[in-house]
Amino acid sequence: MMIGKRFFLALLLATALTDVASAETLKVGRKAVYKTLASAVEALPAEGGTIELQPGEYREKVTIAKPNVRLVGKGGKPQDVVVVWSDGALTAGGTFKSFTMNVSGDGFRAKNLTIQNDYHLKDARPSQAVALAITADRAVLEKVRLLGAQDTLYAASKKDKPSRQYFKDCYIEGHVDFIFGDAKAFFDRCHIHGIAHQTVMITAQSKVRPDQDSAYVFDRSLITADKDAKEIWFGRAWRPLATVIFMRSRIEAPLQPAGWREWTPGKTETLNAATFAEYASTGPGASPKTREPRARQLTAEQATAWDRKTFLAGPDGWTP
Repeated sequence: MMIGKRFFLALLLATALTDVASAETLKVGRKAVYKTLASAVEALPAEGGTIELQPGEYREKVTIAKPNVRLVGKGGKPQDVVVVWSDGALTAGGTFKSFTMNVSGDGFRAKNLTIQNDYHLKDARPSQAVALAITADRAVLEKVRLLGAQDTLYAASKKDKPSRQYFKDCYIEGHVDFIFGDAKAFFDRCHIHGIAHQTVMITAQSKVRPDQDSAYVFDRSLITADKDAKEIWFGRAWRPLATVIFMRSRIEAPLQPAGWREWTPGKTETLNAATFAEYASTGPGASPKTREPRARQLTAEQATAWDRKTFLAGPDGWTP
């Protein structure tokens, strides 16, 4: 009789755990079934689902390969939920292994949380240290804070096609090449902040081929910097065909008058092939007459080609 009772209780427990694993929404936190984000991601069904994170710090390294995963921070503000790890290229064995979070599953969404790599706060040796590496297509990040120093955000594509990524009302900080990669990414009303460093390079886009539909577009963004941030640039071309557009953005930081810089001055000639452009900048750092001659100032008509709906639509007409 005792064996039967134990078997019945075990069956109930197994059923409950199965229900949790197959639930549409999983909860993560000290008082939740899942204590780590990684365990919740693993428990999601193959087709993805929603994960709600209770306020707190989650010190872990997370990989999300399943499609249609949605992360939601349940705090009052993005600072209340922090996913953080501390790896640098020096300690992890390369830039692309240094991530705190790596997302390749298409249809990814994240809202109201922070993703951080705090390597630079723990190790004095300079090193690339990625907070978020994302190659997912149809990705949407809203009110997400991305914190790091060198190479904070790797916004990149898969090999077969460009990955479309939409960042809305996000805060992104760093110094050298801190938004880099070859994604087709649109930054909508984002706050871009340079932290203290001798050189602050906001972007290092890496479009490789003329037929690759890849670019970074910043629309209505705010650009600021720490008082100890020295040379501040829109960016440089990681690959010669890099494409970056800043539209209707307010530049509060003391941007270098030329705006754009050669990858390695005196050694490379990427500015001859890159597409760097600007439209209707405002603020103390707006200075169209002093910009690098090979960069462009767009007309209102030319700027419409880079509007969100046109830029991100693709053959499937995606409208995030």
